[in-house]
Amino acid sequence: MTGKLSPAAFDRLIAPRLGASRPEVLFGPRPGTDAAIVRIGAGRVLALTTDPLSLIPALGPERSARLACHLVASDLWTTGIPPAYAAVALNLPPSFPDSTLDRYLEALDAGWRELEVAVVTGHTGRYEGCGLTIVGAATLAGIGDDGRWVGAPFVSPGDRVLVTKDVALEATAIAGHLFPHRLKRELEATLSETAAAESLALARAKLDEVSVVEDCRAALRVGVRDRGVSAMHDATEGGVLGGLVELARATGHDLRIERARLPLSPEARAACTVFQIDPYWTLGEGMLILCVRPEHAAAVQSALGDESIPVSDAGEVMRGQGVLWLTEADGSVTTLSEPEPDPYWPAYARAVRENWS
Repeated sequence: MTGKLSPAAFDRLIAPRLGASRPEVLFGPRPGTDAAIVRIGAGRVLALTTDPLSLIPALGPERSARLACHLVASDLWTTGIPPAYAAVALNLPPSFPDSTLDRYLEALDAGWRELEVAVVTGHTGRYEGCGLTIVGAATLAGIGDDGRWVGAPFVSPGDRVLVTKDVALEATAIAGHLFPHRLKRELEATLSETAAAESLALARAKLDEVSVVEDCRAALRVGVRDRGVSAMHDATEGGVLGGLVELARATGHDLRIERARLPLSPEARAACTVFQIDPYWTLGEGMLILCVRPEHAAAVQSALGDESIPVSDAGEVMRGQGVLWLTEADGSVTTLSEPEPDPYWPAYARAVRENWS
């Protein structure tokens, strides 16, 4: 199976093997969390996260590098602590040309500068057995006040659950670049030729939205914990439903969500139809899931709107055992306690193997 490990596999393989136990680790690795929090003294904490770096051939080195920077930075921003330092490792195939490496590094540099992140250490080399699309990893760190970070421990029953942008955002953006002609034909099945062309352009433009950095910045301006945002989670692998299940498990509370309030654009529906994948369970990077105190929900929505970031109130946090209650359009309710495997990776591999265009 490709993609990240299931929560059950994490509990069996990873959780018992986390090295030494240290009291300053306030919030460590677990499913449904994007970063760790370590107390460093004097009322300050260190936020840490790590993620793969990719070079996706359909996007090219420049777009891939910027996307990679924002993917890992998005994870750290969900703690409420902005990233400041990066450690970068590139493990490249022997055939990887210097000219492509130069373009990729130039774009990484631009991405880190845009995010105000300094690269402080790393490793780069070419090795047998390495290949595309994963070419390495980056670890980001940031330092902030102990009273400013947010996460699962601060979520309370009654919090509203907000989501930004739309479902399957990253999968849609990649589809728009990987097989634009096939996607346009699918769109033309339900839209006029002009509307299909416009929808395809929107799909391709979504690549610039595959980040929650600006979403986090806007929401955090309202306040944190009892003054606003209690937790944030990035809907990446496993999509919005996987992210919601992970968040429910991490908080130990139930989430009641209405599927109709999870925005699904025509281009996302068409892209996932071509991929033959469920849009609600696939790559959703760019959609931020927020838990917000109910009295501050309107202010957070307004702050996001001021930055032209679409946001929807999808449901609420309830007392429970860490289960997602999903209300369907017909009024029926499904309970979900385990995320499903993301179907994107085999679908992407098939599209590349069959040379879709």
